[in-house]
Amino acid sequence: MNAATPHRTGITFVVAAAAAIVIGALVAGSAALERVMFRLPEVPDLERVAMGLSAAAVLVAFIWMFVQLGGLARARSRRRALEAGVRGEVSCGIRRRELVASLNELTADDPRPVKLAARYSIVVDELGVSFWNGGRRPRRAVHFPWQEVRGIRSDSMIAGDSVLSVLVLRVRRGGVSVELPIVLAAERPGRYALSDAPFFAVVRSWKAEHRLALAAEGLEVPPLTAPIQIMRQTPALAPR
Repeated sequence: MNAATPHRTGITFVVAAAAAIVIGALVAGSAALERVMFRLPEVPDLERVAMGLSAAAVLVAFIWMFVQLGGLARARSRRRALEAGVRGEVSCGIRRRELVASLNELTADDPRPVKLAARYSIVVDELGVSFWNGGRRPRRAVHFPWQEVRGIRSDSMIAGDSVLSVLVLRVRRGGVSVELPIVLAAERPGRYALSDAPFFAVVRSWKAEHRLALAAEGLEVPPLTAPIQIMRQTPALAPR
């Protein structure tokens, strides 16, 4: 377990408890607040509109925070359940339209379209790559055996003003070959993408699992990629 996990859990609990106390106080004191509002002097309509918009903005912010915390808690429950029930590596992904469209292109013959949660889980084991939804009771959305995986590589994509690290999984099924752009999620609230060393560690782990599975089946193993050697020019020896 990551050493920072208890600290993050404590912060999440404190924020959720503080928000619950604030909302509870507003609900409990709504009658008193209404009496105080009636005793206040009249304000122009413009100020009333501004106050109403401010109150609506605060309410929306609280709702958004609770939705984010709920989604994060659900993803963590699903991750714990998967780690207890599978032997492979469990990662978290951030849903994007491009990925959902590519998944449905690969599974066009299935009776139901593939749907992913805002934060979904990915399990990589000796059987292949699978995408999961749900909470404490995970539900598998789609599965690709290693025989259908043609390649794994790292790439990047632009999202607004940000550049996201993307794990590209190339899959071939039923004569259709599609690249799945997977944005891995960091373990914190919000839509923060995994990057740098943790991201490349996941890419290397997936590639290693892919090679082991193909070798066990006696199939062709993709070649290893190694750094390109740079030939440095040395100055010519001066004539004696």
